[in-house]
Amino acid sequence: APKPEEEIKAVLEGLVAVHPDIFGMSEIGDESHLADLQSRLKAAGIDLPHSELVRDSAGWNRNIALLSRFPIVNRSSRDDYTYQLDGTKHSFQRGVLDVTLAITPQYQLRFVGLHLKSKREVPEGNEALMRLNEARLARQHLDRILDREPETNLLVVGDLNDLRSEAPVKTLQGSFGRPGYLTALTLSDPFGFHWTHYWSFADSYSRFDYALYSTGLRNEINRDQSRIHHWEGWDKASDHRPLVISIMPVEK
Repeated sequence: APKPEEEIKAVLEGLVAVHPDIFGMSEIGDESHLADLQSRLKAAGIDLPHSELVRDSAGWNRNIALLSRFPIVNRSSRDDYTYQLDGTKHSFQRGVLDVTLAITPQYQLRFVGLHLKSKREVPEGNEALMRLNEARLARQHLDRILDREPETNLLVVGDLNDLRSEAPVKTLQGSFGRPGYLTALTLSDPFGFHWTHYWSFADSYSRFDYALYSTGLRNEINRDQSRIHHWEGWDKASDHRPLVISIMPVEK
């Protein structure tokens, strides 16, 4: 079901303040919901005409998507990855969103969006092992990108549903000091806190949302302008707070 209007209003308040050129999101509905958000943003002065949506293979209609001011020049998203767990085949539930954006005629950005298995227990298998297997599949996808283009401007973002010290996040980053390692961008809110997710039932604040970047992108990130966005109605909009990453599209 779509969000209630009060929650949509809170989402728009946060997005209008950020005014994104590229907007990656988790847990959006189908193409009609994405088009509705696109229309609402345009009415607020944010025109993001280019889009990509990867459907949740489990049929929950909790999809990952992207809206962009810049044209998409290549689409390599995948919704067909699978893995074996205790002799049973499972789908990488939300898949991998993968697009290349032409920021300028000379500068392209490879954008990968992820939303790994939640911590919610399910009868199909151990949720932690499911999340780890999804991370392994995503890392294999990233390795293929970096093997072909080691210096590509690669940004990997999304809800990884785990802490930085846990195996899924480490798996996605790769081996420290080795080619293809992805660095986690450490971001803060205006109060100096790093948490991105609040679970009200447990009164728990966690960093579950990440921006990982390749060596090729490292020097183009404007860290002073990157942050966790916080506004008065954030908790009405979502149980997650958005990451804002500022990139200067000039090869350095």
